[in-house]
Amino acid sequence: MNAMIADMPSQSSRVDPERQQHIIDAALRVIASRGVAGTSHRVVAAEAHVPLGSMTYYFDGMRDLLHQAFDQFARASVLKFAARMQSASTVDEACDAIALSIERDMLGNQRDLNINLEFYTLAARDLSFRDISDRWMSATQKVMGRFFDSETTVLLDAMIEGLTLHRALGGEPRNPQSIRDGIRRIIDHRR
Repeated sequence: MNAMIADMPSQSSRVDPERQQHIIDAALRVIASRGVAGTSHRVVAAEAHVPLGSMTYYFDGMRDLLHQAFDQFARASVLKFAARMQSASTVDEACDAIALSIERDMLGNQRDLNINLEFYTLAARDLSFRDISDRWMSATQKVMGRFFDSETTVLLDAMIEGLTLHRALGGEPRNPQSIRDGIRRIIDHRR
């Protein structure tokens, strides 16, 4: 009997160590395609190709899953932005990096636009998600703070977020030069 038990795989060896991450990634795909309202444990489990029971094993309810998914999305967005800004060494280069971030990272694909819009809507209605938006805005402004004063970083951040919302809601795509002109107007006005 003991030999039979010893030959059985342990519970931890049968569990995919990356399963929680697969579920979060699947949740972001579902949010992008169905919105928060269409996101359920069953739909996410099917998208992640995991048993439904995995949802409650790794997450303390849907709110926890959404919080972790949006937090991961926000952190990835900050890292992308910081990487673009890292190469800048002058104010002009920083302006170009911000413009590229808006054009390619924020407005570059419908998936990210949808996730952004879903997050804004959720955070506007549910204060328990505001910690993510606070960290996201603070980190973005801190990265820009290397080149600009705090009031300018707030205005630039508002422009970035505003263009994102405008585009997500179906606004006309901005041409790259108009984005650069808008950034320069904020910078020049603040000098």
